[in-house]
Amino acid sequence: MPSGSGDSRHGTAHGRAGLGEIRTRDPGKQVTKVDNPTATAPGPAHRSTAPPLTERQRERRRRILHATAQLACRGGFEAVQMREVAESSQVALGTLYRYFPSKVHLLVATMHDQLERLHGTLRKSPPTGETAADRVAQTLMRAFGALQREPRLAEAMARALTFADRSVSPEVDQVSRQTTAIILDAMGGLENPTPEQLSAVRVVEHTWLSTLITWLAGRTSLAQVRVDIETVCRLIDLTEAGTGEAAARP
Repeated sequence: MPSGSGDSRHGTAHGRAGLGEIRTRDPGKQVTKVDNPTATAPGPAHRSTAPPLTERQRERRRRILHATAQLACRGGFEAVQMREVAESSQVALGTLYRYFPSKVHLLVATMHDQLERLHGTLRKSPPTGETAADRVAQTLMRAFGALQREPRLAEAMARALTFADRSVSPEVDQVSRQTTAIILDAMGGLENPTPEQLSAVRVVEHTWLSTLITWLAGRTSLAQVRVDIETVCRLIDLTEAGTGEAAARP
């Protein structure tokens, strides 16, 4: 994909939303609420203490995320309006706000869902590089390619991450944990990574997100994205070498 090409960064949706398969809908009624990307609906301050979702609630949540991805694929960040998400997923607007207090919460949760789907695909077809750095670079470029195919969705999710404040911390943490899991799997499925390895993973994660944002803004080429990702992934081999040297010491 050429750098700076408006057409390449703003393709059309093709009967699917995002990086995975889409769920269907169920009925619901609507209530009135003014749409605002950063406004949150009144509710408990600590949503993390809520009980686990029932199967019906999980299905409703999947439909909401499905509808969000569809809208974002068609029109990007601005196209994701809470009322339209509620209508498309056929849930009441008040119910939508109980699941996701704002548009930013919703889009960050959508990014986690997309990464989770992508992780499943990557596990079925893992990278084949000789070194951990090679495998992580291959994995992140595949993830980048998946987002590249739905640039409006990618842009909407990236914008939501940049707008996220402390109230969105649980959703942002989920995105970070999922990205970390993808990278650790590519490294060889590490179960007990060292602090140095986790630090390298964080730097890789930050670089990957930064390159995605700059590419979406038309400020870098795909070739430069690849160079930057391959360069930062060398940190992983350095930390693995350091771990081996430490283990070899008497």
